[in-house]
Amino acid sequence: MNHDPGSGLEAGQFDMSQFHQVFFEESYEHLRSMEALLLELDLLTFDHEVMNAIFRAAHSIKGSSATFGMQEIADLTHEAENLLDKVRNRELEMTVAMVDTLLEAGDAIRQQLDCRRDGVMSETPDTTALKARLKALADPAAAEFRAPDAQGMAPQSSKITWRIIVPLPGGTLEEKQQAWFLGELRTFGVLDEAPESGRDGALHLRLTTADPVTELPALINFMLSIEGTTVTPVDTAHQAQAVSEAYGLFHAAAAAPVDDNGYGFFDAPALPAIVDAAVAASAPVAASNQSEPVAKPAARKAAEEASIRVSVEKVDQLINLVGELVITQAGLLQNVMGLDAGAHPQLFSSLTDLERHTRDLQESVLGIRMLPISNVFNRFPRMLRDLAAKLGKQVELKTLGEGTELDKGLIEKITDPLTHLVRNALDHGIELPEVRRQVGKPDVGTITLRAAQRGGNIVIEVSDDGGGLRRDKIIAKARERGLAIADQATDTEVWNLIFAPGFSTADAVTDVSGRGVGMDVVKRNILSLGGSVEIDSSAGMGSKVTIRLPLTLAIMDGMSVALGDEVYVLPLASVIESIPLRAEQVRSISGHGNVIEVRQEYLPVLDLRTAFQVQRKADAIDIAVIIEAEGVKTALLVDELVGQQQVVVKNLESNYRRVPSVSGATILGDGRVALILDVNALVKRSRH
Repeated sequence: MNHDPGSGLEAGQFDMSQFHQVFFEESYEHLRSMEALLLELDLLTFDHEVMNAIFRAAHSIKGSSATFGMQEIADLTHEAENLLDKVRNRELEMTVAMVDTLLEAGDAIRQQLDCRRDGVMSETPDTTALKARLKALADPAAAEFRAPDAQGMAPQSSKITWRIIVPLPGGTLEEKQQAWFLGELRTFGVLDEAPESGRDGALHLRLTTADPVTELPALINFMLSIEGTTVTPVDTAHQAQAVSEAYGLFHAAAAAPVDDNGYGFFDAPALPAIVDAAVAASAPVAASNQSEPVAKPAARKAAEEASIRVSVEKVDQLINLVGELVITQAGLLQNVMGLDAGAHPQLFSSLTDLERHTRDLQESVLGIRMLPISNVFNRFPRMLRDLAAKLGKQVELKTLGEGTELDKGLIEKITDPLTHLVRNALDHGIELPEVRRQVGKPDVGTITLRAAQRGGNIVIEVSDDGGGLRRDKIIAKARERGLAIADQATDTEVWNLIFAPGFSTADAVTDVSGRGVGMDVVKRNILSLGGSVEIDSSAGMGSKVTIRLPLTLAIMDGMSVALGDEVYVLPLASVIESIPLRAEQVRSISGHGNVIEVRQEYLPVLDLRTAFQVQRKADAIDIAVIIEAEGVKTALLVDELVGQQQVVVKNLESNYRRVPSVSGATILGDGRVALILDVNALVKRSRH
C-alpha cells in the first residue's frame, strides 16, 4: 500500500474505519441478545446452551472492539467474559447479583459504543468500579468483600455476624431451593459454618457481612417467604437497632406472594445501594409468549438464522421499483382489454404470466421489510424491571402474538408510542402491592401486550389489570385546564381527554410522569401512520389501549369501485361480498338512517355517493359492498364494481392533507389517482 500523506495512515497500515458501521451493528445485536438471554435466565436451572450463548456474545464484542482499537470496551467486556466463563464451566453458580451486574455492564458497553459511534469520547462513562465488581464476582475468594455505597465501591472495615434460623415445616428444604438460597447468601458475605438442621427442625446458619447490609432480614424474607424465619445480629446494640430499622422499611415484604416453585417474589422499593441490583434483578417481570410454547429463546433463534446485511435505502428503492412495476402491469392489462383474446392468445398468456410473477415478486420484496413485532416487545421486560424497582411495584409482562409481522417502517415509528403506553400502564395503572392487597388483587400486577392481524390491519393492545381510569378525576382536570366536557359525556369522550396536549392526571411531577407530555404525541404519531387509537377502561379492573395500523405502507390488494366518474379503492381484506340491491330492500329507521337485510342480518347502509358528494350515474344499478371492520359489518352503496387489483399505497397526508374516511391514494393503470378508503372510519360513520 502506498503511503498517502493526507490520509493519516503510515505505510503498510490498513484503514479499518470503513468497517465501523458493521462493527457497531453487530455489537448492538450482541448486546440485545445478551440482555434478552440474561433476563430469561432461570437461576435454579443451569442451561449450558444459554450460558454459552451469553458468553459468545460478550466474547464477540471483546474481540471486535480490540480489533478496532476500542480498548475501553474490550477491557470492560473482558471482565464480564471472565465471570461468564467461570459460570459456564460450573466453577461458580450464577446469582441475581451477577445477573444485575452483567446487565449494568451491558448498559455501560452500549454507552461506550454510542460515544465511539458519535465521536464524543468525553462522555465515555467511568467503568472502574464496575470492572472491580465484575472481578470480585468472578473471584470471590481473592476479593475482600466490599459493599458499594452511593459513590461506588467503598471498603468497609466493620462486619456484622448474623444468626439465621429458617423453620422447616417438612423437615428439610428442597435440595435445589437450598443450593440457590445458600448461593445468594454467599454474595453478601461469608457463611462461617455449614448449614445444619437443629433439634427444633430448623435450618441454622451464620453469615458475616459488612455492616451496611442492614436490610438482610427483609431480603431473606423476600427469598423464602417462610413464616417464622428469623435473622438477628449476634451482638451489639447498634446492630440490633439497624435490623429494627430495616424491618420498619420492609415490613410489607413478608407478605410477598410465592410463585409456583415456592420462592417469594421480590418487591422493589427504594433499597440501600448494595441490594438495589439483587432485588431489581429478581423482580417478577418476565416476558412470556402465551400463544404457543417456544423451544428456544427468540434471541438464540435469531442468532442461528443465516442473514445478509442490506441497507434500508436499497430495500426501499427495490420496493419503489416493484410499485412502479405493479402500476405498469396494470396499465398494460387495461390497454389490451379491448383486444380479442382468441386472436392474440400468446399476448394474453404472457400478460397472465407477468401478473403472476409481479405478484410473487411483490410479496417477496415486501417480506424483506416485514419484521416480527417481537423486535418491539422484547425491549419492554428490561424497561419494566427497572421502572418497577423505581416505583416500588411488582409487575409481570405477558406478550401474545409476538410473531405477528409488521412493516419495518411501522416498527420503527410505533416503538416510541408503545414505550410510552407501557410506562403509563405501570405508572398510572398498576397499583402498589399494599393497595392491590387491600382490594383483593394479587401483589403482582399484569401488563399484557397483544398483537394480531385482522383483515388489512395490525391491531396492538396494551392492557393492564390496575385501577383503571378515574372518570371524575379526568373531568376535574379537564375543567381545571379549561376544556369543555359535559357531565353526561360518554366514557369514550372522557377517556379521549387524556390525548389533549399537556393533559396529565399525575398528582406530582416526577422523572416518570406528570408533565403532560406523551399521550398527545402518541395519538399524533399513530394518526400519521394512517392508524387509530382507542381507550377502554373499567374502574378497579384496568385499562386497555387499542392501536390499529395498516399492515404495510407499500402495496396492497384492493377492490376498485366506481362512484359516478370517480374510482375509489377498498382494501380487499375487509370486503366480504357484493350484491345487487333493489330499492325495496332498503328499510328506513326513523331518524337513524337505513338498513338492509342480508341473510336475516340487518346491516347499516352508507351511500358513498352522498358521503363523498359524487353525482350518481343516470343508468347506475345500486350495488351493496359488504365490508367488515372490528367485527362490525356495513353495506356501502356504489355504482359499479371495477375489479380487483394490486395498488401502490401513497401517503396522502404528506403530499396534500389528511382527508376524513380516506387512508391514502394510489395511481391506477390509466394514470388517474384513486383514493383508498379507510374501512374503520366508514364503519363508524355508518353507525353514527
